[in-house]
Amino acid sequence: MTRITALRAHPALAFAGLTLLGSAALAASAQIALPMWPVPATMQTLVVLLLGALGGARLGVASVLAYLAEGALGLPVFANGAAGPMALMGPTGGFLLGFVAAAWLAGFARGGLLRQAGVLTAAHLLLFVPGVLWLSRFTGLEGALIAGFLPFIPGTLVKTGLALAALRALRRN
Repeated sequence: MTRITALRAHPALAFAGLTLLGSAALAASAQIALPMWPVPATMQTLVVLLLGALGGARLGVASVLAYLAEGALGLPVFANGAAGPMALMGPTGGFLLGFVAAAWLAGFARGGLLRQAGVLTAAHLLLFVPGVLWLSRFTGLEGALIAGFLPFIPGTLVKTGLALAALRALRRN
């Protein structure tokens, strides 16, 4: 039995393996961080978009939830090696939870270039809603917009473009 045949024969096992692989990619991307305060700039949002767009909404959400559970249980998977439930309760907690919605929406990046670009852009922007609202508990709404949204606009545009380019390239083959 080939590996592919084995995966098809055990889809739940394949899904679990891909979920763990996705959570590992997300954990690795969290360690590529620019030291900004109170929210670091990382490569996580690129990976979140790719998990949803390439794996589908179900796998993307499962990977993000596995990542959040790993971090909540104390594994140092969050940005700069942070871990534990307090990391989810801190200033970045809303962004981490926003990854779930973003991965889900990115799972619908199907169709032509404009549709894919629109869905990925919307998914990327969607994660800022809970992120900024949660951050506002610590900084006020104006402070949350200044510290948790405006500085991230250029990176959001670049990472959304990279996700779109990767999606288009990988779906051709």
